[in-house]
Amino acid sequence: MSIIPATGSTGSSTATAKTATTDSGTLAGNFTTFLTLLTTQLKNQNPLEPLDTNQFTAQLVQFASVEQQMKQNEQLTNLVALSKAADATTSLAFVGATVVVDGSTAAMGETGGANWMFNVSKPASATMTIKDSTGQTVYTGKIAVNPGDNKFTWDGRGNDGKAWPAGNYTLTATAVDASNNNVAISTEIQATVESVDLTADPPLLMIAGKEYTADKIKRVMRYQAPAETPPPAEET
Repeated sequence: MSIIPATGSTGSSTATAKTATTDSGTLAGNFTTFLTLLTTQLKNQNPLEPLDTNQFTAQLVQFASVEQQMKQNEQLTNLVALSKAADATTSLAFVGATVVVDGSTAAMGETGGANWMFNVSKPASATMTIKDSTGQTVYTGKIAVNPGDNKFTWDGRGNDGKAWPAGNYTLTATAVDASNNNVAISTEIQATVESVDLTADPPLLMIAGKEYTADKIKRVMRYQAPAETPPPAEET
């Protein structure tokens, strides 16, 4: 299990922070200028012709509006920071977990074998084509599929019987019905979340050599330890 360190981050989060700081500084400067102008006006008004009440009230309303806007900006900045922290925490929790996502690239380990899940709406004949990371076709074959969820397991051997090495392999599946009409087919993969890139916004999960955001995860699979076989009863 590995986690990509959040070092050298000068991306969107830094840019957002700089923008928020600039906006806040500009607004604070306008607020100070407004307050200075208002107090100066009150100090230097003509006692015989004081400031019109309606005009003075309008300026006070503007004063309160600017102050409220400053506080709202500060609160929004805090909310954005809290949201990013929550996203990072949620993403870290997925590292090492087995998840299901829409996709066509599955990992094959040293022991061989890769699995895909797919769904069709009616009985069909599906053509399965598997390519390696370089785009080379390593296997192709046809299988009959039933409506609903199906599972396809490749044993890691090509059509010529050659055993292919561990790595990421991509499945392309097409299906037709008995009348040779195309049938929609969607593929899913079940794989382990290898790492998370916290420098991205939102964080990116590495799954079978591809990057996914957390909202792309459809299911999380819980590991179940195999049941222990009880020892044989001793003869008496």
